Amino acid sequence: MQPKFLALLALTSAASVWATPLETGTICKGQVTVSETFIGKENNVKVEQVFCPDAKSLQPPTSLEKRQQVNVCGNTCLTNCFQPAGGGPDPNDCHVISDALKFASVNFGDPINIGTGATNTVVMTFASCKTFFLNQAITPLMYCKNDWAGVIDFVAPNCQATQNAHGGNCVAEDQTWFIQVQHS
Repeated sequence: MQPKFLALLALTSAASVWATPLETGTICKGQVTVSETFIGKENNVKVEQVFCPDAKSLQPPTSLEKRQQVNVCGNTCLTNCFQPAGGGPDPNDCHVISDALKFASVNFGDPINIGTGATNTVVMTFASCKTFFLNQAITPLMYCKNDWAGVIDFVAPNCQATQNAHGGNCVAEDQTWFIQVQHS
């Protein structure tokens, strides 16, 4: 089955703020977990809504835009792998997160909602794997759990030491959002 995102591996660090993962354990400077829950058949994947005090959308939203929510399910993204090799997540651990997203989709519905500004990040962690969705748009986004699972199942095994990488991300073509897969 072909994923719903572009499988374009840019093994060089693209000129973007996402070319290198942040330090292990954090998504942003001053990170605060707003909420935490667990998903999956065995409730073993941690899901956090993260508050990033310095986060900003690409543009300040108008009051009307604050109320609108954009569905980006099925939208394509471009994959970037983080160089050099070493220290990436175990793809099997990442697949547990993917399975948990699929389980949640079937049992609790799609999509997942991602806010803007300081609450623009949803983080999922299992063992050595951490993935997060960061919304940089001016509006809240909705993204399908099955699509996120597909991104994880592509990035995790294709951005490893054999590709001179240690994790990576998939950035929306308009750069308003991205999904990152890295070591936890």
